[in-house]
Amino acid sequence: MSLLTESNFECRVSSVLNKNVQSYGKKYMFDNCSETCWNSDAGSPQWVFINFKEEHSLSSFEIQFQGGFAGKDCHIEAGNDRKDLTIIESFCPEDKNKLQRFNLKSQVRAKAFKFVFKESYDFFGRIIIYNLSLYS
Repeated sequence: MSLLTESNFECRVSSVLNKNVQSYGKKYMFDNCSETCWNSDAGSPQWVFINFKEEHSLSSFEIQFQGGFAGKDCHIEAGNDRKDLTIIESFCPEDKNKLQRFNLKSQVRAKAFKFVFKESYDFFGRIIIYNLSLYS
């Protein structure tokens, strides 16, 4: 079961397309609906920040991008707050619509996790995510 469905968490994102949170807001990454998504605005890097109230162990995560809008040159950071983050591991998503799972080399315990997309397959640097799940 995803940590994001059973735990209380806060999410922040780098941007939302045209600031239209009603259509493209961050909440759509967690609604289990294949019709909705978070769509960033143009520019690089883009990121998703997840902050839990308590520490959690993370061993893997899943992301479903829209093809053509997947992240390139990506990494995950972890720590106990936004100012105390360390790069844990890089990951390389495929530029496809399918759900992709990434297993960390070693389990990480932290309150905060940040997914950083330094580049995008999109010429303008936009990222589109339909689903983001974290697993312990």
